[in-house]
This record gives sequence, C-alpha cells and structure tokens, in this order.
Amino acid sequence: MILLASGVLEAVWATALGNSDGLRKLKPTLVFVVASIASLYGLSLAMITIPVGTAYAVWTATGATLTVVWAMVRGTEPATLKRLLLLIGIVTCVVGLKVVG
Repeated sequence: MILLASGVLEAVWATALGNSDGLRKLKPTLVFVVASIASLYGLSLAMITIPVGTAYAVWTATGATLTVVWAMVRGTEPATLKRLLLLIGIVTCVVGLKVVG
C-alpha cells in the first residue's frame, strides 16, 4: 500500500512540476516539493520489505501511468488506442514482476 501511495504521489509531483512554470509559480512548486519528499520517503519504506528493482519498477510505472492518464483526462495528451494499449502493457509487466517475486 505504501508503495502504491508513493507512486500516486509521484504522479502528483510530476504534474505539479509541469504546472510550476520552471518552479516560478508558488503553489505548484510547493506541491511538487512536498509530494516529491513524501513519495521518495514512501519508496524508501517500501524498499525495506520489497527488493529494490521491483519496488522501483512499481513506483515508476505507477507514477508514469497515472501522470499520462491524468494528462489524457485533462486533454493535454492524446488518448489514442496505441497509447492506451502501451499503458496497459506497462501495468501488466509491473504486475508480472510483483507476482513472480
């Protein structure tokens, strides 16, 4: 659970960073700083019980997938069938890594 929450926070900080105008806008910059610290802290806690490679893959895939999906929902990135299938592929591969240990 901590690892997934950290992945969600990765999507939050990535989105905030994109909205910060090069860290010039205060609110998104503050969200970026807080979310990135919390995300990395959660990742570090998850790595106590989950192998580093698996934890990092899950964290990165969760954050990247949610960031792209959020951009698609907002209309800032296209939601094409190819992109959706590739996102499903990312999630499937990460779940596979977790399942096989």
